[in-house]
Amino acid sequence: MIDSVAAIAQSVLYEGYVLWPYRRSALKNQRRWTFGGVYPRAYSEAGHDDDAWLMRTECLVETTSRTELDIVVRFLHVVDRRVARLERQGPVLVDSLTVAGITHVAWQEAAEREIVIPTVRIDDRDVPTPMHVPIVIAGGVSCERLIETDGSLAGMFVRHWKGISAAIDISIRRVARDVHKLRIDITNDSSWAGERRDTVLERALISTHTILAARHGAFVSSADPPIVHREQAAKCKNVGAWPVLVGAAPSRDVMLSAPIILSDYPEVAPESSGDFFDGAEIDQLLVLSVLSMTDEEKQQMRETDPRTRAILERCQAMSPDDLRRLHGITREVRAPEIKA
Repeated sequence: MIDSVAAIAQSVLYEGYVLWPYRRSALKNQRRWTFGGVYPRAYSEAGHDDDAWLMRTECLVETTSRTELDIVVRFLHVVDRRVARLERQGPVLVDSLTVAGITHVAWQEAAEREIVIPTVRIDDRDVPTPMHVPIVIAGGVSCERLIETDGSLAGMFVRHWKGISAAIDISIRRVARDVHKLRIDITNDSSWAGERRDTVLERALISTHTILAARHGAFVSSADPPIVHREQAAKCKNVGAWPVLVGAAPSRDVMLSAPIILSDYPEVAPESSGDFFDGAEIDQLLVLSVLSMTDEEKQQMRETDPRTRAILERCQAMSPDDLRRLHGITREVRAPEIKA
């Protein structure tokens, strides 16, 4: 992970993971995983056009004879978490199970996946050969024991994840003197046998995004390219991805291609107390909303997911000063332009 982009990339990775009111029963949490999905091609081409099988990033790189690119593709892999109660005849799957005073429920979690591409070298005298990087993730299962207060085994979490077969294709071509266009295609060729979307999700790449870093070179802003590059930048076609410069302005050595629209040099506000997974909302309102929940609603939030439980505990631990810091701040005041 490139340090300068780690915080914003992690926020992108978990955007929409679970939404307010952070409970499994909430309607909006019945249809999750809506950002950055790359779905099995057969499923997409069977009339599910909104669930794309391709994510494409195109951007310009100012190059020298020594330019090298580091590329990392990250995504979430949906994991089906089930709850099993231990009975005499063996484990029996149930929707929920209370053990040692804690209720555990069935839910979809996610595993973080990261694909690190071998360094790409761009010699201005030659165009690199296109690179094909297969992504093969085997399916699997794991069990986590649930223990009663007396030490007896009461049940278990059973986590299943399905195999994924995908690929990353990288190509580079010269478009002007010391300028190359970089294309990164992420595709999903996992099998599909007619399953519904909630099952297909388990073979999809979720919250997919790409981190790019250049040595002895510089990326060109896609949002606001300089005039000399504007024509070529307009020809870059991105599919489900928005590449932006990240890090400390005006540096141009790191770019994040995100599945959500961002401006160049996005930042996580220092006042933020932590992830809320809901960038469309305001942190202060989310904190106050969590604190105003009934005890029953808080219990449901606590049971849904370790991440929702962490949000609840963080909100409950906030002091009045912490809440005041979330109220808002003006970072820059620009004088209005006065025209004669």
